[in-house]
Amino acid sequence: MAWWIWVLIGLFLLALEAATPGGFFFAFFGLSGLLVGGLVALGWAGSSAVQWVLFTAFAIAALVLLRGPLKARFNVDGKHRPVDQLSEQEAIAVDDLVVGGIGKVELRGSSWSARNAGEATIVKGQRCRVERVDGLTLWVRAT
Repeated sequence: MAWWIWVLIGLFLLALEAATPGGFFFAFFGLSGLLVGGLVALGWAGSSAVQWVLFTAFAIAALVLLRGPLKARFNVDGKHRPVDQLSEQEAIAVDDLVVGGIGKVELRGSSWSARNAGEATIVKGQRCRVERVDGLTLWVRAT
């Protein structure tokens, strides 16, 4: 096949990766297509059968060796959410929070919904500690 066909295949697969939440699957096949296109342009790839074998080998090798580390690096599975780092942080009550009640607290310059998880009422302006995060609601306790 002509080198430009491999480049088109590679670009199509990279675009497909960008358009789908595939978690780094099509990207390796797209890069493999671009690599084979470069080898064909340099005259190093041989016949069409050899080109297809190279395409497959490059894609599978990259998939096996690089997919796991890239998924971990870019947090594709969402295992380490930054919002979870708010636990044990200190916030200031914007509203009075009765026991079990919901109100607002300020943390890191932003206003958050909060639920009082403690045994005592938290008054406006009082400091409280984030116990846990549930979605966008902070569970707080008076300090």
